[in-house]
Amino acid sequence: MLIDAAAVVMGLALLVWSADRFVDGAASLARLLGVSTLIIGIVIVGFGTSAPEIGVSVIAALDDSPGLAIGNALGSNIANIGLILGVTAIIAPIPVHDRLFKSEFPLLLFATAVMAACLVDLRLGPIDGVVLLALLGAALYYLVRDHRRHPVDYARLDHDQLEFVDQSGVGDEPGMGRAIGWLLVGLLVLIGSSRLLVWGASNIASTFGVSELVIGLTIVALGTSLPELAASIASLKQNVPDVAIGNVIGSNLFNSLAVIGLPALITEFSIDQSARARDLSLVIALTLGLVLMARFPSARPRFLGRLRGIVLFGAFVIYQLSLYHEIAAR
Repeated sequence: MLIDAAAVVMGLALLVWSADRFVDGAASLARLLGVSTLIIGIVIVGFGTSAPEIGVSVIAALDDSPGLAIGNALGSNIANIGLILGVTAIIAPIPVHDRLFKSEFPLLLFATAVMAACLVDLRLGPIDGVVLLALLGAALYYLVRDHRRHPVDYARLDHDQLEFVDQSGVGDEPGMGRAIGWLLVGLLVLIGSSRLLVWGASNIASTFGVSELVIGLTIVALGTSLPELAASIASLKQNVPDVAIGNVIGSNLFNSLAVIGLPALITEFSIDQSARARDLSLVIALTLGLVLMARFPSARPRFLGRLRGIVLFGAFVIYQLSLYHEIAAR
């Protein structure tokens, strides 16, 4: 049991470290190859904060632990909105820009709806995977095009996102060899730490007789959400709290489409009914709640304030307590 717990802790620590190194290498390589800062801001930052979830879900699918993969994806979406945005809004009001209602929020709602449609029959397979990943590609293309059409609206957000990438770097801009080296090291450690985390979590689930779904929704989801939490805390320190909401929207897009789409592409598997009734329902409710809270009242400027942060965080706490009660009852 102690070995399993140590594997989970070490796996989470290495997962966060390797995701950071992977993003460093990818961002540096993109700059050296002359890729636009726009693409770096949208793709690298968005993928980087979801890299732990993607790594864990792919390894879980390969290890025939689909419940862990689904729990990781749904649990991370719940943690991103309830825990990360909730805590951030409690500490400091989060500005909500009008542009979010024209592109990011509609994309998030649509991605959540498509994910729900794929999960509602309690089965996932290659066709679902292709649909989800194709939608991710289309969403990224749309965001890039929308950013180019409205450069002024996104200027500050792009700048702030790139500041996070630059601050997480390994020092001055490395050469091509070093950038590729960090990219490969990050990728290899990401894969290894994901396998270690999945192994430890699966053993803990077996020891306590708890489903892999619940372990994925709790320990694994909270652990893989650490990059998003770190980015949100950094946004408060840098006095740019609005970056937190963009970070969460991008991460949830990747979670809904890539973190669930990739395992479905690898293998076909069934889903626990409780994932649909309890966890997917909460993801939908929190996503809709976030959009409505940000939208109303319509007085400008719009903010996610402390009271709304308490509501989001309260929902997350109640949900986690219900899961831990389920674990204790076994």
